[in-house]
Amino acid sequence: MQKIHAAITAVNGYVPDYILTNKELEGMVETNDEWIVSRTGIRERRILKGEGLATSDMGAKAVQGLLEKRGIGADEIDLIIFTTSTPDMPFPATANILADKIGAKNAWGFDLQAACSGFLYGLTTGAQFIESGKHKKVLVVGGDKMSSVVNYTDRATCILFGDGCGAALLEPNEEGFGILDAELKSDGAGRDFLYMRAGGSLMPASHETVDNHLHAVHQEGQAVFRAAVTNMADVAAEVIERNGLTADDIAWLVPHQANKRIIDATASRAGLPAEKVMVNIDRFGNTTNATVPLCLWEWEGKLKKGDNLILAAFGGGFTWGAVYIKWAY
Repeated sequence: MQKIHAAITAVNGYVPDYILTNKELEGMVETNDEWIVSRTGIRERRILKGEGLATSDMGAKAVQGLLEKRGIGADEIDLIIFTTSTPDMPFPATANILADKIGAKNAWGFDLQAACSGFLYGLTTGAQFIESGKHKKVLVVGGDKMSSVVNYTDRATCILFGDGCGAALLEPNEEGFGILDAELKSDGAGRDFLYMRAGGSLMPASHETVDNHLHAVHQEGQAVFRAAVTNMADVAAEVIERNGLTADDIAWLVPHQANKRIIDATASRAGLPAEKVMVNIDRFGNTTNATVPLCLWEWEGKLKKGDNLILAAFGGGFTWGAVYIKWAY
């Protein structure tokens, strides 16, 4: 009997209509287009506008499109793993809210929080349920409404983040396609360099925390950049080498879209030319958990059955990892 792998059988994404350009940011904080582009590669990002709209609303749009592509109903989904740093609320889980919105009456679910590495963590977690034979259809959703936790007077962070959501369906495969290897890492010492200080049990919400913008993302840029360049590149190289792959064997590198310089460093370490690297940070910015699935969604038409993909990410906390996938369709 062939080994069962968890294969991605459908992907879809959603980004809001509103485009926040670098030019518009110039009127909000002391910055300019040239400075932003040269340091990050970002030209614009999408922002979710509208009363009462949250991360789950973007998730619902992404998943509904995915179900239509795959030609299945929401009631066929067994499990929903929602990877997000901006849940609709502390509880209930956004996965459960999403299940209700799409009509996934037979699915159980949970949220997974690993900052920008969350989608990779979610894929490998979901794969276990497929490989064990427990479930046949696992939905992994990565999405964030980062505009809800950004301080738009902080020039160091407000230029970086955008809103969006992507989703992937995992199903069993016995032909050798799917998730073939992964290496996931974390180091909690990184909590001092990229975090949202207030809103948890350590520092519950108060007038003081709101007044001091402690419910917004804070980042020590240089420390995060150094850690991201080293760790994301190293773990991608480790997975490539462990599986006996060369640059010629890899069709695409799918990197987390945090900073163009980090993406370039990871590609260079893997020996991959720019034409083999998925990049959309210029249009979407850093959508945190959504960056990798949004890339898969945008490049879906270029992917071929049997293509070797290396997914790589780095996130606050610190978390990082790489996943090796042989594309299944």
